[in-house]
Amino acid sequence: MTSASNPRVRTPRGFGALGIAAALFLALPVLGLVIRAPWSAMGERLSRPGVGDALRLSALCATASTLAALALGIPLGWLLANDRLPGRSLLRAIVLGPLLLPPLVSGIGLLSVLGRRGMAGRWLDRWFGFTLPFSTTGVIVAVTFVAMPFVVITMESGFRSVDRRLLGAAATMGAGPGPATRTITLPLVAPSLAASAALAWARSLGEFGATVTFAGNLPDRTQTLPLATFLALETDLDQAILLSMLLLGPTVVVLALLRNRWRPTL
Repeated sequence: MTSASNPRVRTPRGFGALGIAAALFLALPVLGLVIRAPWSAMGERLSRPGVGDALRLSALCATASTLAALALGIPLGWLLANDRLPGRSLLRAIVLGPLLLPPLVSGIGLLSVLGRRGMAGRWLDRWFGFTLPFSTTGVIVAVTFVAMPFVVITMESGFRSVDRRLLGAAATMGAGPGPATRTITLPLVAPSLAASAALAWARSLGEFGATVTFAGNLPDRTQTLPLATFLALETDLDQAILLSMLLLGPTVVVLALLRNRWRPTL
């Protein structure tokens, strides 16, 4: 018998079929990659020149950008979790911008600011002889730009989940902000920290548009795995599919690790 406090929710007619159709629409492209991949030739194709370099560069840039995104995104997430922060809505809109902007636009925006003739880039070049575009550092900057919002919004949610009464109790016992953060806040937001790092790393690994626009596609320097996959698509579909599988694998792992984080009732 269904209790009055937990009534049975009836599914609108047709929603079940539409839901299944939507799930198939999302799943079939991934399934198509798995079925179509030339697994028997995997060793030979992945050992071709340039593949290992692109894979190593992608892993390096994704790791470096994740560390940068955490260093910048955690404090920003903490600020957004403060309801008394003036202009918080505007700040959150700015944070969400890279999630909604087309990656091409993100790359052009980075060029307009950090390019050799950009607002800040011209001074970097003039004063220090330092240019970001078409460099490995430029790749890291580009992927950090698109990945950091995942850190910020995840950490904001984590900081909001901290019971303020615990911090108040620590303050009454003489604990300052530093010790309270180390002993109370950080352990409580550790799951959010791990989730944000995983999301940022996966997003960095797969970034294409902002990278190719801001950093170009130079072998051994800026050619990441997504760029190598795009080049392979023009000449060898099987090679492109196998490289796509290398990008798909980490995504599946991240989704599996974060399943309980997203659906805590399961």
